[in-house]
Amino acid sequence: MDTTGNNKPGLLERLSTMLLREPEDREQLVDLLHSAYERNLLDADALSMMEGVMQVSERQVREIMIPRAQMDVIDISEQPEKFIPFVIATAHSRFPVIDGDKDNIIGILLAKDLLRYYAGEEFDVRDMLRPAIFVPEAKRLNVLLRDFRSNRNHIALVVDEYGGVSGMVTIEDVLEQIVGDIEDEYDFDDDEDNIIAETAGRYRVKADTEISDFNAALGTDFSDEECDTVGGLVLKAAGQLPKHGDHIRIGELVFTVLRGDSRRLYSMLVERKKSTKAL
Repeated sequence: MDTTGNNKPGLLERLSTMLLREPEDREQLVDLLHSAYERNLLDADALSMMEGVMQVSERQVREIMIPRAQMDVIDISEQPEKFIPFVIATAHSRFPVIDGDKDNIIGILLAKDLLRYYAGEEFDVRDMLRPAIFVPEAKRLNVLLRDFRSNRNHIALVVDEYGGVSGMVTIEDVLEQIVGDIEDEYDFDDDEDNIIAETAGRYRVKADTEISDFNAALGTDFSDEECDTVGGLVLKAAGQLPKHGDHIRIGELVFTVLRGDSRRLYSMLVERKKSTKAL
C-alpha cells in the first residue's frame, strides 16, 4: 500500500469531492467549477470543456450555423468537370446539392464519392446523393448532437420559420462548442514559424502574425495603424468573421481561411494574384 501520499486522486474522485456540496443553480455550479480549478482539482482544459457542455445545453443552432450566404453548394445542373475543381479548392468532405437555388436542396454529396468519376465508372450525381436533414433554427445544440449520433449524420440544413434555408451546421461545429477548435491538416505546430512558404509562391500564415513581420516576409507595405495582426487585417477587409474556405482579396493578395471558428481566425493561405480587371 502506498503511504507516500504522492498519488493524485483521479478525475472522478476529484469531481466527487468537489460536488459534495450540491449547487442549487447554474451560477453556483459555475462558481464551484472555478473554485475547483483554483484549487488545482481541475485543469484549464477540463474546466473549459465542462463550461462548453453547459453552454451546449442552452445554445441554439442559429447561434453557430454557417449562414446561407457562406454555404458552399453544388448545383445539380453543373457537369463534374466544372464543380470538381470547386470541391478540391474548398476541401470540404460534404456538400449540399441544390437544384436551382439554395432553398431547393435535393441531397448531400460526399466528396469521396467523386472518386468514382476518376475511376471511369458510370457516373450520375443524383444516384450518389445522401438524404438532406433539415432542422429548425431554434433547435438546442445538445438535442442536435444526440440526433447526429443516433442518425449517423454529420451535416444538417437549417431552416427558418417560413421553411427557407437560412444556413447549415455540422457535427464539428457542435463539438467545437465543447472542446474548442478542432485542428486539421492545415494547423501549425506551436514551435513552427508564423509564416511558412509553400510551393508556387503560396504561404501558410498564422492569423496572429504581426503585420510588420508579414510585410518583411512578403514584401508588402500594409499599415499597422488600425490593425496589429494579419488576422485583424483580413477581418477589416472582409467586414465580418469569414469562414473556412472563404477568399478575401486585399490588393494583389488573396487570403483563404484555412482554420477558424465562430470567434476568431487561426490560419490562412496567402497567394499573390494580379487583378484581372480590365483597364
